[in-house]
Amino acid sequence: MKMYFISGLGADRRVFSLLDLSFCEPVFLDWVTPDPSDTLATYAAKMRALIPEEAPVIVGLSLGGMLATEIAKADPRVKSILISSNKTSNEFPSYLKMFRYFPLYKWIPGVVMKNMQSLYTYSFGVKDPEQKKILYAIIKDADIPFVRWALGAIMNWESSVAPSNIVQIHGTGDRLFRAKYIKADYIIDGGSHTMTMDKHAEISVLLKQLTTDRKV
Repeated sequence: MKMYFISGLGADRRVFSLLDLSFCEPVFLDWVTPDPSDTLATYAAKMRALIPEEAPVIVGLSLGGMLATEIAKADPRVKSILISSNKTSNEFPSYLKMFRYFPLYKWIPGVVMKNMQSLYTYSFGVKDPEQKKILYAIIKDADIPFVRWALGAIMNWESSVAPSNIVQIHGTGDRLFRAKYIKADYIIDGGSHTMTMDKHAEISVLLKQLTTDRKV
């Protein structure tokens, strides 16, 4: 069966490259160019239009999880699995909400955003040297205009109700979206924000279980 993957902010399919997806036919959705007025909900509708199946399974990481949530809200036939993400805007910690009022991301030069490696290493919790190489390569290739739009859309996301057709997987070591603010269905001990890499074996097993059972 096909399984659709939406990556995180500024990322691409490489963030899923360490997963064992031999149990399914993975389809990695590429970003489409957003309109300046797009919200997460309207952009999610554009991503849903890329999927021909009537009742697909969608896996979203971080930003991708928020989009997968919006897709699930709009279409109850969809089964969405969120990894290192929020199912509602209420799960954002207060220190991230401040960027709604102080949007520094609008003014930081793109070259600076791409070179804050120490910040990304800490926030994403990546320690393995090979995994760092993957992460830094992804950041180097990031589309800065898309990143700026996405950050604005995330900061202005208003969603207080989680649909029933989602499953949330979260790590206790997530430094970006702290686990204490989130009531996830599955907890990965020590999992970072990029636990598709540092906990790839556990995530692979869990995805296979959820997909095989279809109880998501």
